[in-house]
This record gives sequence, structure tokens and C-alpha cells, in this order.
Amino acid sequence: MDTVFKLFSRMIAVTGVAAAFAVALGVGSPAWAEAPQTAQVVADESDDSGDPLEPVNRFLFEFNEIFQMVILRPATGMYQHLIPPAVREAIGHMIDNLKAPVILANDLLQGEGDRAWVTTQRFVVNTTLGVGGIMDPATKFGLTRHSEDFGQTLAVWGVGEGLYLVLPFYGPSNPRDAVGKLFVDNYFDPLGMYLENTNEDEARYARMSVGGVDEYGGVMDDLEQIKKTSVDYYAAIRSMYRQKRKAEISNGTEVDLPPIPDLGQMPDGTPAEQVSLERK
Repeated sequence: MDTVFKLFSRMIAVTGVAAAFAVALGVGSPAWAEAPQTAQVVADESDDSGDPLEPVNRFLFEFNEIFQMVILRPATGMYQHLIPPAVREAIGHMIDNLKAPVILANDLLQGEGDRAWVTTQRFVVNTTLGVGGIMDPATKFGLTRHSEDFGQTLAVWGVGEGLYLVLPFYGPSNPRDAVGKLFVDNYFDPLGMYLENTNEDEARYARMSVGGVDEYGGVMDDLEQIKKTSVDYYAAIRSMYRQKRKAEISNGTEVDLPPIPDLGQMPDGTPAEQVSLERK
């Protein structure tokens, strides 16, 4: 029975990993916890440069689409049906708070002292006044959350993105970002390292699962709408991912790109030639 339970836990964990989350990673509070906003996104679907593995990538993209349809979307729908919105919001805040060590480490590695100080203050305020991170008083104090990962750090150090990749379950990526996401960032996550080193597999899988499903739930309906409007969904996602990473690497100071959902830890991405995206 114990073996069966562990196998089931691993299956659930894969669902969470496919959605996102880091869950190490990359975005702010889930979309449903944020104020409604509309973004006009322009994706150049004709740009296939840097994608020499396109036939393989398209195959993996379709695999991820099937996984999303069969497992991820139903699991997320059940999560949203069973968990009240207020509780989901609290879970989202707590997940974001647990990402702080990863963000802080990469802030420091990039020489971003001011941003590192903001990350530190946010973590202290939300862990204390926010009761373990289930609330986000730091934002009300003007300490705005930002995202960093080791892929961005490598980019700041001058490492190019390389060829475009679609990873099974994880979705859009490239060699630089994959190294950070799959290997390095994990060592900046003290809770994750503790759970792994103490063989707390069930807790580790539960954290990944809840985080991933919570993350995906914030953009699930938006992604479905975008898929319907895309001329070439694969090419649109490829373009969107590159634009988003470029904006993240520049800390939003050099790229005029509106808010878009995180694609780095989901089995698919987004938009088309020009898409109106409303985050709920």
C-alpha cells in the first residue's frame, strides 16, 4: 500500500511540475488574486530563427498539450472546485513567499543589491506580519515583488539563450534556462533541499503539486482563449516565451512588453498575432 501511495504521489507531482511551478518560479501571485488587467501582445509567428529542432519541439509540444488536456486541466479544475477562492489566494501568497530564497540568491549573483534588499524585506514582512506568508502586507508597504532565476543570472553574465527547446511537461525553454530551472535553482531553495535530504518525498511532491496546479489555475482559461485565436499556437508560444524572458532579464527596463502569464513551467504557452489577454 505504501508503494502504491508513493507512485500516486509521484504522478501528482508530475502534474504540479508541468504547471509550474518552482514551482520555483517566476511570477507573482496567481492571476485570480490580482486586479483585472488587459494586455495587448504581439507575437511574430513567422520568426523561426533559433529553432533548428522545430520538428522535435512540435512533437513534444503536442505531447504536452495532451498531458494538459488529460491530466493537468482536470486536476486544476478539481482544485478550484474544492478550494475556496480565499484559501487559494492564501496558498498563492505562501508559495510566492517560499520562492524568496531563490529570488534573493539570484538578485545577489546579478549584483542587484537594491532588489536583493527588497526581496529580503518582503520575506521578513510577509513571514511575520503575513503569518507565514499566507498574506502579502509587503506589497501594501510598497515592496513590490519581482522574479529572478538562474537562467536570468546566466543571461546577465553574458550567456546566450542558445536554441529553442520544448521540454516534456515543462514547456518552452532553452539550454540556458533549463540549466537554471532543472539544476541550479533547486540548491537555492532551503525548504526543498531539506525535504529532499530528509527523504520527505510526500511533502516535497505535495508542495510541487499544489504549487503547480495553483499557478496553472490562474491562467488556464486565458490560455484556452488564446489557443482558439492563434494562427499557429506553437509559433506564437515560442515568440511569447522569448519576449517574456527578454523582459525578465532586462528587469522590465528595456523591453516594452505588457504583463503576460508565466510560461516557463507550464506545458504550453500563449498567444497569436495579436491577442487581448484578460487576467482574472
